[in-house]
Amino acid sequence: MKPILVIITLLIFSGLGAIAAVNYTAKPTPPELLTSYRYPQQRPLSPFELTDQNGKAFTNDQLKHKWSLFFVGYTSCPDVCPTTLGKLAAAYQQLEGVVDLQVVFLSVDPARDTQARLKDYINFFNPNFVAVTAPHSQLLPLTRELGFVYTMVGEGENYQVDHSASMVLISPDGTRMATIKPTSLDPRQLPQIRNKHLIHDVIALATHYGE
Repeated sequence: MKPILVIITLLIFSGLGAIAAVNYTAKPTPPELLTSYRYPQQRPLSPFELTDQNGKAFTNDQLKHKWSLFFVGYTSCPDVCPTTLGKLAAAYQQLEGVVDLQVVFLSVDPARDTQARLKDYINFFNPNFVAVTAPHSQLLPLTRELGFVYTMVGEGENYQVDHSASMVLISPDGTRMATIKPTSLDPRQLPQIRNKHLIHDVIALATHYGE
């Protein structure tokens, strides 16, 4: 091979190597998660309009420039909701200052969860948390898009609401980033989200997002 052809060949391969290196560094390895499923493609949430515990509108705009952790429930919930909020109050203390995070309690019981009731309920756990609700016509498409399900059980005033126990993490640009799922190490115990796993995954996802 002639010297000029050797030089051209070397230049081509060195250029391809540089491109590959750039592409490799531009796509950091996804973080290892302990209790979450990260969506390979993050899609922005469709427009929605809820009302928070202060009577103010809560829309897609309130998701911008911060992380949002959603979970569904209702204030009359006898077990899962107060347990989850108690755990989140503890986790929030460790995440505060590390991740700019807002916790959003999405009530799927608009008939009973009035603004005043939501405010009293959420303030008991942490006044920095957000409690929101809306008519079912607004709730159903939003919960479906977030991957939550809920259904009313029973009749009369003392009905209960069966609902998802997972959480969904929304990125600062308003896209669905990951679902945080309950797990169980013992088949005799109900699945649950462990705080140390939750805290690890939220920090890992937020850090990866900023790279």
